[in-house]
Amino acid sequence: MPRSRTVLSSALLLLPLAAGVTGCGGASSDPLAAQPYDAAGQIAANAPAGEQKADPDEPLEVTTKGDEARITDVTATDAAGRYIRGRLTADGTRWHSTVPLAAGTRYTVRVSTEDGDGKPGRKVLHTETRDNGDRRLRVTFGPDSGTYGVGQPLTAELSRPVHGKRAKALVEGALKVDSSPRVVGSWHWADDKTLHYRPRSYWPTHATVEAYSNLQGLKISKGLYGGPGKPVKVRTADRVEALTDAAAHRMTVRRNGRVIKTLPVTTGKPGFDTRNGIKVVLGKEAFVRMNSNTVGIARGSSESYNLPVHWATRVTWSGEYVHAAPWSVGSQGAANVSHGCTGMSTADARWFFQHVRVGDIVQVVHSKGDRMSPFDNGFGDWNMPWDKWRAGSAVGGRTSGADGGEKAAGPAPAARLRPGV
Repeated sequence: MPRSRTVLSSALLLLPLAAGVTGCGGASSDPLAAQPYDAAGQIAANAPAGEQKADPDEPLEVTTKGDEARITDVTATDAAGRYIRGRLTADGTRWHSTVPLAAGTRYTVRVSTEDGDGKPGRKVLHTETRDNGDRRLRVTFGPDSGTYGVGQPLTAELSRPVHGKRAKALVEGALKVDSSPRVVGSWHWADDKTLHYRPRSYWPTHATVEAYSNLQGLKISKGLYGGPGKPVKVRTADRVEALTDAAAHRMTVRRNGRVIKTLPVTTGKPGFDTRNGIKVVLGKEAFVRMNSNTVGIARGSSESYNLPVHWATRVTWSGEYVHAAPWSVGSQGAANVSHGCTGMSTADARWFFQHVRVGDIVQVVHSKGDRMSPFDNGFGDWNMPWDKWRAGSAVGGRTSGADGGEKAAGPAPAARLRPGV
């Protein structure tokens, strides 16, 4: 009666038999304890010879030659030691990988065999896949490493657009965010090239947040592979929130929940109403010249202006600032007379400038203006409800982290939509 043979269907979690290992009790007649023979003459692989590299779009494949041997086990690992899933046929004549290979990656394939008498054989193969450099998908994280306010979202800017839910899910799954303390958070696709990451609520104070990519070598779609991405590490400072009530003409500034200053302000007048909603500080300029031409107000109009402005804290790319407005001190705390910015006295604007940082929260309520949009004019991310935010994830809203708790998304061109005052 022939000896029973068992064929393994996958090599993902199975280690190959070690060459030359015997039991502690000494010699054995068991063929599995014998020194494996060189199986090079009994197997073939689709790995190119010499300096040629394999096509990462093609699976790895190992087959037997003739009827003298059968494959009993195959393990394939990349340079980092990660196992590549595969399937072995029931008759032991063919093994092939069942997951996409990475581009520009060296693989080691360990093949175990047995001959007709059950004697074990072994062969180790090496192959390297081509690096499709020009087709690699690179990622740039934002903001730059540093310290920010608790409202600062993370961004991931891709080097080319990604289409289709499957491809987006692969990309998103490879973009990792770790924080201490841990928080509930999720990526959201702002468009086909840009993702934003935020927690359910603002970041904890004095947290450390790291974003990094596992895209390198990942097959995303036919001919498109993941490329490098430089990780970033940011820290959060105190929780600073400025709440402007446009109807009461007053700004209340809180640090870690405690009121530290109340300031009389003026906001946008009718036709130039300040946007409602939550904004994030984008940058600070001790001096900026504000010219109405850049926001579409014609020179010579009764609404035109060209003014030097001090202590300007930017909250939108289209030119909304919190800034010094000495020309409107008489209206501050009483009426809204600006072209959309939040104006205050020079002393108050300087105080505000010195007490906020990029990433801090500036919220406007009770204005008759439009609501701050989430992505196209700065960081309006916090205006989107959490369930809708999670719906913008390509992995079904799966969150990163556990326990619940810039250079910005793009630079503001110098000539781009200067503000109203």
